[in-house]
Amino acid sequence: MTGSIYHGQSGLPFSSALRIYEPLEAFPEQQRKTLEAAGAGQASRAAVENAELLASLGRITRPDGDPFPTGRTDLVRVVAVPARRAPSGATLDAVKSGTAAAPQPDRLLYCPSQLVLRAGLAANALMEGIHGPLAQLLIPEEQRDKHQERIDEVRAHDGLSRVHTRASTWGIPFSWFCLFQESDPTDVVEADGHIVTVRIRAGIGNALERVSYAVAHLALAAPDLDMLEDLTQLTEWLELFHPDSAVELDYGGVADKVYPDDSPLDVRLGIECLAEGDMTGAAAAYRRLASRWVPIRQLARAS
Repeated sequence: MTGSIYHGQSGLPFSSALRIYEPLEAFPEQQRKTLEAAGAGQASRAAVENAELLASLGRITRPDGDPFPTGRTDLVRVVAVPARRAPSGATLDAVKSGTAAAPQPDRLLYCPSQLVLRAGLAANALMEGIHGPLAQLLIPEEQRDKHQERIDEVRAHDGLSRVHTRASTWGIPFSWFCLFQESDPTDVVEADGHIVTVRIRAGIGNALERVSYAVAHLALAAPDLDMLEDLTQLTEWLELFHPDSAVELDYGGVADKVYPDDSPLDVRLGIECLAEGDMTGAAAAYRRLASRWVPIRQLARAS
């Protein structure tokens, strides 16, 4: 989709996402056909990203002043991951006996956008924040009440309360990097000489092991660190999902500013240094992170 608004995004805030992809059996039965149909009809990942961006821009220009998604359609992202291998011993026995099974096809995992639910949560957070009075002017109470009805309808139909996507603007929270390592599958998407995004994916079991390791070490070495609370909440969120799920970090447009990125390594080294009492090493890791991400976050306040 060269030349699309997805590839451009000029003037828009950098937005990154942490997504959970689940197998079909993790969803309510009434939702599975919709997910399968969306996956079968998906032209490309870029098409999904472009459609979501166009839809968001369309909502803020509606003449009726309603900025919320209607829920008539919900975009679905799909990834194919290798099927789980049989134990090596069982495979060897099958080969010897001549009963070895054919290689299993990749499994499809699904991540619904859940725009109606996420928009409601974002609006509530905005109302409760320091910009609450301004938000009340921008989003009239009538529109908020109308959207609450949509949320109730979606929950009644899908039966889901867990949110599959977390979003961040103007930078990626350091806690997210704890879920990934340099060896994880990574897709670098490029167009017209620029990096459109970078996506790193890990199995949810590996992600939980890594975040548990970080929590255990920070709880002992730096119990007052804000990152520890973030990691605790992240752990609770991951535990809501199917054990065969995958976690994806989508850098979005910020990838063009920071990639190649050693942030997962620097976060891990920083935690290890804290655990070992190496304050010099921990400070060096933090300086590397800050030099990379502080300039990005400062763009949020640029005129």
